[in-house]
Amino acid sequence: MSMPTIDLRAVILLAGAMGALMAVVTWFMRRSYPRSIDGLGQWSAGQAIIFLSTLLFGTRGMLPELITVVAANLLLITGVTLLYLGSKRFFCIPAQPRRWTAAIATVTAATAWFTFAQPNYNARLLAIAGFMAFVCGAHALLVARRGGGSFSARFVLMVLVVEVLVLVLRAVSAFSGESADLLAASPIQTVYIAAYTVAVLMLSVGLVLLAADRLRDELEHIASHDPLTGVLNRRAILDACGQELERGRRKDRISSLLMLDLDHFKAINDSYGHQAGDRLLVDFVARVAAQLRRPDHYGRFGPEECVALLPETTLDEAMLVAERIRAEIARGTGQPGCTVSIGVAATVPGEGGIDTLLGRADEALYRAKAAG
Repeated sequence: MSMPTIDLRAVILLAGAMGALMAVVTWFMRRSYPRSIDGLGQWSAGQAIIFLSTLLFGTRGMLPELITVVAANLLLITGVTLLYLGSKRFFCIPAQPRRWTAAIATVTAATAWFTFAQPNYNARLLAIAGFMAFVCGAHALLVARRGGGSFSARFVLMVLVVEVLVLVLRAVSAFSGESADLLAASPIQTVYIAAYTVAVLMLSVGLVLLAADRLRDELEHIASHDPLTGVLNRRAILDACGQELERGRRKDRISSLLMLDLDHFKAINDSYGHQAGDRLLVDFVARVAAQLRRPDHYGRFGPEECVALLPETTLDEAMLVAERIRAEIARGTGQPGCTVSIGVAATVPGEGGIDTLLGRADEALYRAKAAG
């Protein structure tokens, strides 16, 4: 009893249908996601073009080879390349589309040559599979370098690596002379088409997961950072300080807190306007941040107030940091100029949490203002 054969034409069209669905999903994501998440347009276009290529492949033997071979392969390699270029834009890397356009034109010319001038299916297969393996390999390398350790990045990387292996094996098989036609019901052709079908869907799903992860990261950043200055907002800096104080308490280590307040900020806003006040505040926050260490926690606490927690820092050491900041701000970088008052407090054994430390720093701040 012979094994039932698989209709490769139906498998190809199924792959195209799934790609078309993911193209629509990605397009709607592009419409609704922030513009800072780039590359979704190229992903959607690439998936749509791959879908069109499968429609042409599915008509092999029904329409002229110019359409079902040359045009179909042109669309396929263009779609795969667009997915890669979309990922480059997603990771904020220059895409250099002209080079890829020239490469696609060269492969298409080779496809046409081995279709009409010197018909050779295996040579044509070698050119297409080799180019796609190169693009997928470059895509995999990009995700490995820039994707981080997230599940979505590892998932995309796995799909791309498997696809590269399949394409390399497919290209190698071209030398054996086993392949006769795209729709030939041979074991290797069946494996190749089935792997391609799964890869189209899995890669599209992986790219959607990458975009969702980026959106989540941006929303978390917006929720925890001040939109004007870019440092932690009040809630986030209090949380960070609370966690750091608890860590220092377990290890019996001293931390110090600085409360910084721009002097006469309201008068500056009234005299120069709120836009000038905003520029001054952004400059102030950046110059203070430059005086702090990487482990220090820093955020905006009020309209013109900032808080900095210095882990493993004694009161005397914190006073030196505060004086350095005060001198830096007093030097000024333009108009309007400003000065800063700073209250400093250090943790003591058995003291309460962040609220107690903030209260003592606030009292020190008012004493600093009263002393001029």
